[in-house]
Amino acid sequence: MGEARISVIIPAYQAAETIGRALRSVSLQTLAPVEVIVVDDGSDDGTAELAESMRDHLEGINLIVFRQENRGAGAARNKAIIESSGSLLAFLDADDEWMPAKLERSVAELSRGNFSLVAHNSWIVKGREQLLNNCAERFKVPGDPYGSLYKRGYIDTCTVVVRRDLVFAVGGFDETLPSAQDFDLWLAVLQDPEEKFLVFEDILSRYYVTPGSIMSFTERRRTCGLRIARRFVPVLKKRGISWLSAIVFRVFAIHYEAISSYWEMRRISFIVRTMLMLSIALVETLIRGFMSDYRRPKNL
Repeated sequence: MGEARISVIIPAYQAAETIGRALRSVSLQTLAPVEVIVVDDGSDDGTAELAESMRDHLEGINLIVFRQENRGAGAARNKAIIESSGSLLAFLDADDEWMPAKLERSVAELSRGNFSLVAHNSWIVKGREQLLNNCAERFKVPGDPYGSLYKRGYIDTCTVVVRRDLVFAVGGFDETLPSAQDFDLWLAVLQDPEEKFLVFEDILSRYYVTPGSIMSFTERRRTCGLRIARRFVPVLKKRGISWLSAIVFRVFAIHYEAISSYWEMRRISFIVRTMLMLSIALVETLIRGFMSDYRRPKNL
């Protein structure tokens, strides 16, 4: 890992106001990446031009900017991954930022534990409020950590550093998923018990919740979450994880997250509808769990 080359992957859409902040946080890293690849996913607000203007601030780091028609964050990340040259990939969204020690601490943990993927805790910023996303706490439970990943959900994309070869082996991000492509990829990369991962407790990034952020689309996240839950049941079975209880836990967690979002928006009718859909989704997921085979499209 001492000779590891890190490629930073940044998808960007209508990010003119934030791309500079994201790239400055890369330039301040105590362990510099070899390159940062920005893919402008069909913006019309000058995102690509503003990214290019940061070139002088990234002294010693190769900045590569691509433009493409709007195809979604998964397709933008896949384009950057294909063009990358590093042995490790670090993901950063255009409206988020890293703390200066993010890459140095991540590579140190990768090396120390011979892990395939590492992530860490983060701040979630909503307006003037800053909340701790204590992701590491979710994995302080006995048993197969893959089961905890499946049941307890998402690791912030901007906290992850992962081996590039493993991402290629599973085909990259699933471009047919409009939300939660990252969660799907982590489950795919780590499906082999030989591929170990760690979420450590350092707080090394900030995730900014904005009206246009992927996290804001509640129903879309619910439906994509169910697709992913059903997709990976065969992996749970293969690993000897109690898949029935895992499915029940996961389906309830998906709907609890949706209900919580609607409660914040005071959308009572949506809360009632989501509660009614919960039992249907649970039955459908259990039935498909008995019948399903593992299938996942490859985009790389």
